[in-house]
Amino acid sequence: MNYIIGIDISKDTLDVHRLADGQHMQVLNGIRGFAELFRWIEPHPTALIIFEATGPYHRQLEQALCVKGIPFVKVNPKQARRFAQASGKLAKTDRVDCEMLAKMGAALQLMPKPISAENLYDLRDLLAARRALIKDRTAAKARNATVTHALVKRQLEKRLRQIKCDIAKIDAAMLEMARQDLRMTERLDILSSIPGVGVTTALIILVDMPEIGELDGKQVASLAGHAPMSQSSGKWQGKARIQGGRPNLRHAIFMPALVAIRFNADLKAKYDQLVAAGKEKKVAITAVMRKLLVLANALLRDQRMWSENQGCSRRILGRLLRNRLPGSERRDHPLPACA
Repeated sequence: MNYIIGIDISKDTLDVHRLADGQHMQVLNGIRGFAELFRWIEPHPTALIIFEATGPYHRQLEQALCVKGIPFVKVNPKQARRFAQASGKLAKTDRVDCEMLAKMGAALQLMPKPISAENLYDLRDLLAARRALIKDRTAAKARNATVTHALVKRQLEKRLRQIKCDIAKIDAAMLEMARQDLRMTERLDILSSIPGVGVTTALIILVDMPEIGELDGKQVASLAGHAPMSQSSGKWQGKARIQGGRPNLRHAIFMPALVAIRFNADLKAKYDQLVAAGKEKKVAITAVMRKLLVLANALLRDQRMWSENQGCSRRILGRLLRNRLPGSERRDHPLPACA
């Protein structure tokens, strides 16, 4: 990319810095501001945009860039700040930040990610709501187990029924939305062919890690936070631990890993080997979680289904025309009645 542009995003404005000529501009964080920004970028269609992930404030910009087909890289704010400090820039202002983002893109030779599915943002909203409901359910169950007053107990039981109904509705909405995207349907089909990975878990993996299938095994493990980080200096040798990554993805893959240990011969053999070597069971489960994600990445990359003999995996031929996901017979069941 010859033209790298850093954008610092705030609630109301976007501060923009073009590395090639050092020009700076500020626009509104909204439709009118995006139009002005695109006119500024138009002479250089190969420009690469670098910005930080800022929760709800960057979402509109990301969607607009996807629609325009402009390549971009979304970076971790902590990494961006550390890059600025390593460069000797201790001041933190919007103008300094957008300049350092552009320099970070050039120095680290950041590469743009593939354009996400159009409905990925809506799926993320639904998944966030689902996780909030699961937290509410956990809290309600804990209170229900100890409460003694009849009125409070009835209210908690009613709340639990309502949460169950709401989660079922969100699951149905997410699956229906995924079925509208042919590529996501194919990817769901591949992931759910792995023993231990259900359709809901497969969908969570694709929403939390849309890059899966485009990376190598080490990148996938690191992105998920399953890669052990070595700790050593001179003669001192510390204990390697996993750190960083995406915690929601680790939580989602934990139970499928336990199921895979029972029903997937390869992963069971890996688990047994580690336990026999003296590793803690928690460490062995983490290794299985990593192997499961690496396997999922390889299957998506090669566009093939899982089979017990991976050397003879079946290629996807007519599945692109398939309108129904595995387990759709479960999806057709009526939702539980809401109290």
